[in-house]
Amino acid sequence: MKAHCTATYRIYDDRADFASKAEGIAVGMTVGSWTELPEAQKADMAKHLGQVLSVVPVESDIPGERYADITIAYPDVNYSRDLPALLVTMFGKLSMDGRIRLMDIEWSDAFKQAFPGPKFGLDGVRKLVDVHDRPLLMSIFKSVIGYDLPALAEQFRQQALGGVHIIKDDEILFENPLTPIERRVKACIETADAVSEQTGRKLLYAVNLTGPTFKLRDQALRAIEAGANAFLFNVLAYGFDVLHALSSDPDISVPIAAHPAMAGSMYPSPHHGIAAQLLLGKLMRLAGADLVLFPSPYGSVTMPAEDTFAIRDALTRQDMALQRSFPVPSAGIHPGIVPLIIRDFGTDVIVNAGGGIHGHPLGTAAGGRAFVQAIDAVMQGKTLESCAADQEELRAAIQAWGVKQ
Repeated sequence: MKAHCTATYRIYDDRADFASKAEGIAVGMTVGSWTELPEAQKADMAKHLGQVLSVVPVESDIPGERYADITIAYPDVNYSRDLPALLVTMFGKLSMDGRIRLMDIEWSDAFKQAFPGPKFGLDGVRKLVDVHDRPLLMSIFKSVIGYDLPALAEQFRQQALGGVHIIKDDEILFENPLTPIERRVKACIETADAVSEQTGRKLLYAVNLTGPTFKLRDQALRAIEAGANAFLFNVLAYGFDVLHALSSDPDISVPIAAHPAMAGSMYPSPHHGIAAQLLLGKLMRLAGADLVLFPSPYGSVTMPAEDTFAIRDALTRQDMALQRSFPVPSAGIHPGIVPLIIRDFGTDVIVNAGGGIHGHPLGTAAGGRAFVQAIDAVMQGKTLESCAADQEELRAAIQAWGVKQ
């Protein structure tokens, strides 16, 4: 059993000796100094010393630019079993030392044992909505700031009637006098139950869990007492450790959907920050996210396809110690994009839409039905255009937004 976690960095430097740079990081991020230590002290400190595992120089496609991928092992004895300790050890002050990007982390078995991972995961969420052989459909409340409870409940009802499996709050819907979380949950869950009586479908409502950090647990428990059956959580605004605390709490017995708000400050630069597959993939899964939203390659806020596929793989790769998390490629999704989503992400994916449902020419409920029809078409091996001939909702969606190739 290995007794260290490893970090892989991409370091850009036009003149550096990358091997020397790697040794400097391994020493500087662990014992701080090595050559100046007396021999007796070196013996005592050896178990704390970082070790360079590999240095792979690369000539960039950009003329004159050089970089190297280096991997360093950090002994488990150096940090407690929590993500803040590990991230500060691996990338704390180093993140400010020039053009350097954290590309990946591999956990030791001992470190990973402190993290139960997703409580429900992909398979558990499927069980909750009783849908096992096709993509799930999620819709988003839109333009709800300033709504009162009856208006909010009506928007919820229209989304539910459209055939979605999960309805989530907008990430910017916080505590407010008109729709405080307990009353919001009660109104929406009552509406969900009423629609389920009509349709027979099960429905999750991911209410936005917000407020001061040290009050989040109490807020979550009050929401669950009111009937909450899922949470939305802005993980990066609070930190991975807060997600870990919530997801591993035995009294917080509902799935957690991780929103990627703030991620754009961390992953897009090739020279700085944290790679998307680590930030929105591996770390989210380890910390316990059951569903993870991230920009798709297709819509209004896009991410390079290779990054989205790396996130997909990080969330769904088989790992006996961790449940799989549901990938949720998002932003600007309409029914004409559904074939691409299923082609690229398979059926273990959640199709997530806001404007593509609420902006449908025939209304919100019709917008949901158009997505259901699009998913049905792909699952049957048919084109959207052929199915739209006798499906009014799908036809109107295609007329409005087209089919993305």
